[in-house]
Amino acid sequence: MLEEELPGVARAIQDPFAAPAAPARRRRRKREARSIELRSVTAIIVNYRSSALTIDCLASLEPEARALPALKVVVVENASGDGSEEMLRKTIGERGWSAWAELIAAGDNRGFAAGNNVALQHCLRGPAKALPDYVLLLNPDTVLRTHAVRELLGFMEAHPEVGIAGSRLEDPDGTQQQSQFRFPGPLSEFEAFVRTGPFTKLLKNRIVRLPLFQDVHPVDWLAGASMMIRREVFEAVGLFDERYFLYYEETDFCLRAQRAGWDTWYVPQSRVVHLVGGTTGVTIRERRPARRPTYWFASRRRYFVKNHGVVCAALADLAAIAGLAMWRVRRALQRIPDRDPPRLLTDLIRNSVFLKGAR
Repeated sequence: MLEEELPGVARAIQDPFAAPAAPARRRRRKREARSIELRSVTAIIVNYRSSALTIDCLASLEPEARALPALKVVVVENASGDGSEEMLRKTIGERGWSAWAELIAAGDNRGFAAGNNVALQHCLRGPAKALPDYVLLLNPDTVLRTHAVRELLGFMEAHPEVGIAGSRLEDPDGTQQQSQFRFPGPLSEFEAFVRTGPFTKLLKNRIVRLPLFQDVHPVDWLAGASMMIRREVFEAVGLFDERYFLYYEETDFCLRAQRAGWDTWYVPQSRVVHLVGGTTGVTIRERRPARRPTYWFASRRRYFVKNHGVVCAALADLAAIAGLAMWRVRRALQRIPDRDPPRLLTDLIRNSVFLKGAR
């Protein structure tokens, strides 16, 4: 029955790392006219040692849950080992959130993609034996502005060709954050690391960072901090690839969706505060970041090898290494402060396909 209803998802449960069968073009399902309040939405929050942030996120979801009766929230506690599970379970009960929020203990921490899959599999094996109409991914370090969920839901209902939609992410003071992107490639890797005006101008159509759009706009991929996904996308491509521990999993998923014929759109009418780096510390902007973790390089390498092949991955590595080396020369000559993570060039080389291979 599962294979008949959700073939892509069923395959992913049996082998979450297998590539889907030949990418089918999107299937148009005729839906009966129904108020968006009745569309089922499950928001997923993966918590790892960030219970205070997760509680704030849940609090911001409370008015959304009152306005949208079919909205449910699943918090996956990813084996934090710091009392998060007890704190979250207690808070959900004491604040009366149990009618729309539930907590699942993952057992072990296998990363962000696997944590989301725990919640998705929970839906598939629950009483309904199906995914909701829409899945909303939320980072623990997010706080939703008024009607953030409704805006995404309304846009998705009005545009059946769109498979994924993402919110405008912003600082607490309302400053817009970068959350809409092009897919990366060797030339974009060079531009990202060389950071020099003439190259940026020459490669302007390859830059991963897209302009800060003020209205709805198609994009290649979106930051996964607030991303709504149509059920049919999971049917087409399966669940998240658990070989990404953290980072690049949403890039990979959006690419798989695009190859299956689904569009991704940025919807700034849905506004979400994102406390950048609140859960990982990797993207903190106020100070020089810590050394980039090995899993970031592993995810980057997997993205290029899996989706574009070893040759493209090697070119991307060469481009990044060359770009960063050139930037370091310029930085030394112009005495520009070093704001890169420590040992970045060394780590790029050590984690390249030349030394790590296609794994």
